[in-house]
Amino acid sequence: MKQSIRIGSGLGFYGDNWEPVVASIERGQVHYIASDHLAELTLAILQKDRQRDPALGYARDVVPMLMRLWPLMQPRGVRFVCNAGGLNPMGAAQAVQTALAAKGWHPRIAVVSGDDVLTQLQTPDTRFDHLMNGAQVTSVRERLVFGNAYLGAQPIVGALEQGADIVITGRVADAALFLGPLVHGLGWKLADAATPEDFNRLAQGLTVGHLLECSGQGSGGNFGSQGHWQQIPDLAHIGYPIAEVLADGTAFITKAPGTGGLVNFDTVRQQLLYEVHNPHAYFSPDVVLDMGQIELRDEGEHRVRVTGALGQAPTDQLKVVAGFKDGFKAEVSWGFSWPDAWDKVQAAETMIRTQLKERHMPFDELFVEYPGLNSAHGPLAPMPPAAELNERAEIWVRMVLRTPSKAAADGFGRLFPWMALSGPAFTCGFQGLNNTTELLGIWPTLIPRQRVPAQMEILEPSA
Repeated sequence: MKQSIRIGSGLGFYGDNWEPVVASIERGQVHYIASDHLAELTLAILQKDRQRDPALGYARDVVPMLMRLWPLMQPRGVRFVCNAGGLNPMGAAQAVQTALAAKGWHPRIAVVSGDDVLTQLQTPDTRFDHLMNGAQVTSVRERLVFGNAYLGAQPIVGALEQGADIVITGRVADAALFLGPLVHGLGWKLADAATPEDFNRLAQGLTVGHLLECSGQGSGGNFGSQGHWQQIPDLAHIGYPIAEVLADGTAFITKAPGTGGLVNFDTVRQQLLYEVHNPHAYFSPDVVLDMGQIELRDEGEHRVRVTGALGQAPTDQLKVVAGFKDGFKAEVSWGFSWPDAWDKVQAAETMIRTQLKERHMPFDELFVEYPGLNSAHGPLAPMPPAAELNERAEIWVRMVLRTPSKAAADGFGRLFPWMALSGPAFTCGFQGLNNTTELLGIWPTLIPRQRVPAQMEILEPSA
């Protein structure tokens, strides 16, 4: 076992930039890269891909990403863990294997699955209440199209123990992508054999994963400190965060030398609290983290020491994210110029509402916002008086129709073009007249851990 492990951040979401990962591999002395391709709603995007082509359902950026990274990783012995498998981890692994083999590269690839629990959610005699509002799944059960539990680090550890160079998973907890390599490389014990001290080490590892899972956000990207974000250097060449983790769990957050961005007390503490509901009980499949005693010590030169995380045994349940068909939406944006731009927008909006009513087009919601006025802050945005708005050079409006009827969504865009000649004067043009989108609602729930057996498989070498 190593005395320390250096692990670097990969992507923070599907479509993120992998060029900063190159710097971590070439100059960051990393042993592992862990890449998080699945934001909370990404499975809905992948489900739409799978509907068009059953061979898809995974984050397709994993193929060009590994085509770029593998020739850099191989000579340095860097290993790669990612959840880009999404709804089809085997399909993702086979696509990666085929692409790399075409170049004469043959890494050992492992696939982690078992997170698909859709069949269990669809069973009539089961109860999977909505995690936030307590609603029963019976209201959406017949419309469910995917359901995936958040797996933990154990199958990743197993894959690495089997010598995998690349591990591709489905839905696992984001931080588990990082915790798996740490457990494997540092010889830590997971929950089934853990002592209180082991749980504290796992809590430190979970903290590291949480600090690194959002790529550049952990090294100065998206930094929100008013008056200070302007001082973050060279974001165009940002370096993604790297953690050096010792066997006792002590961690140092840093980045590759010569890269942009900033790692200091403030950037690290901002990421520490990102998406955390209760800092004293941050749940994961592997450990429950208490952040209350965490100490961040800025050591300068883009290096922050992290200690003090406390851990307890995980619960006997896993979180599930499920998706169900939830109707359709269509949206149109258009604008009017001075004079009286605000009054024109209001008149045009009234005309659209009148047509929806007279044509008996069913809808659940008509959402209206004004880009540049209230689209960022919604009801918290102070709206100037109409007289001031009428003096503005231009005002745009965005209208989004949510409806159970595809025909109504398809017809929404046809309500607008005639107003170019027959509506208020000086329109700036329409955008999005033909853009019906099927909606997928998200259903978070819990499932007993014993009902989700994780699976791991090593791909046979390609010819």
